[in-house]
Amino acid sequence: MRIIVITGMSGSGKSTAVRVLEDEGFSCIDNLPLTLFPKFIELIGNSREQVAGVVLVMDIRSLDFVSGYTVAFQEIRTLGHAIEVLFFDATDEILIRRFSETRRRHPVAELESLPDAVRFEREQLEGLRHLADKIFDTSESNVHQLREQVLSHVRGAAESGMMTIHLQSFGFRYGIPLESDMVFDVRFLPNPHFVPEMKQLTGLDPAVRDYVLGKESTMTFISRLEELLNFLTPRFRSEGKSYLTISVGCTGGRHRSVAVAEAVGLLLSSQNVKLKITHRDMEKGNS
Repeated sequence: MRIIVITGMSGSGKSTAVRVLEDEGFSCIDNLPLTLFPKFIELIGNSREQVAGVVLVMDIRSLDFVSGYTVAFQEIRTLGHAIEVLFFDATDEILIRRFSETRRRHPVAELESLPDAVRFEREQLEGLRHLADKIFDTSESNVHQLREQVLSHVRGAAESGMMTIHLQSFGFRYGIPLESDMVFDVRFLPNPHFVPEMKQLTGLDPAVRDYVLGKESTMTFISRLEELLNFLTPRFRSEGKSYLTISVGCTGGRHRSVAVAEAVGLLLSSQNVKLKITHRDMEKGNS
């Protein structure tokens, strides 16, 4: 049976994800006492009701979960089930803004201030974030975009046993994507922003692509990155990792990182993986 644990920061979109998974036929339960984890899974497994899987929503509201999830997960695995942990996150600034705008009460609001509550929650959940199979950074996602991201992940994993690789470009100016498993900095490459006829173009335009990929340093970098990914990808897959996010960044996320991400995508397309390429910051500026 497919078991998904949804966890993460308060205000990061977990409720939206639960509604999406309920529509997909999952049996969802929120904040189940930790001691009931194995029994609940056993009951669902013995039920005649057809479900796509089980979703357990656990977060800072259950401090026994925060301190004891390792043992609970192991007990469930002894029943023969695999557990997929989805961690929802956003920057502290965005989380604070969301709580301020909605006037919702933070689960640990007894702390002196909302920023303190957010920092405390992040510290408590750090271990879960590290073991998560997939991190959803919702800092710049609306409800509809988040819904599509969750559906893409859940349906993709269900439809194929292949590893899904999300390759994205970004601009360091706008922050490193929180969901990144690996981050590569290509700001050492010559910048098309300073070539007048290319400034308003993007890394998808042939002129910019040829300019970036035509440099010896670019091709050397891509060649070595290909060797690294050829080494890592099968090993990640053998360890049961189903989703890998690779982020390539330049200053503004418009030229160099886009061109390099597309080139790396061509290399990965020949591997036995399910590939998704996005360009987070390509339309935000012209640098």
